[in-house]
Amino acid sequence: MGNLIKKSELKNKIFFIKATLENNKKTKSPYRIIEIKGEDSLYDLAEMITNSFDFDFDHAFGFYNNLSDFGSSDEGYELFADVGEESTYPGVEKSYIYQVYTFLKKKFLFYFDYGDDWHFITELIEINEKVSKKKYPCICKKIGKAPEQYPEYDDE
Repeated sequence: MGNLIKKSELKNKIFFIKATLENNKKTKSPYRIIEIKGEDSLYDLAEMITNSFDFDFDHAFGFYNNLSDFGSSDEGYELFADVGEESTYPGVEKSYIYQVYTFLKKKFLFYFDYGDDWHFITELIEINEKVSKKKYPCICKKIGKAPEQYPEYDDE
């Protein structure tokens, strides 16, 4: 039991979250590893994920624990709740990383832009100490090329 960290202490830790963009192509999915403070919100994480893929942060989104059928999630967090719309889940602005990512390898579907359907699988891969003088949140690794958020489609 000596290795257990109290939840209150997790606020001051750094969470390493891997965000992998799902794609339907046979190519390897691009991913980013983000370092974020436990006391930061899911809203902050969403903004970092979209920025790390060079996306505009201009759409509604949510985090859901059912990776394949978000509507069947028993744990979720949505921007809709923060903007006063009806939602089954609590909001993202007051849901903090240390309260949500409660164990290593915990995953959520980060569903961004319900119209264009961008799906990112997020996974807690490490919890560590803060490095002094380092600014958080930050991107510590970028693998793979991000697709265009708004690609131009040929008229058919």
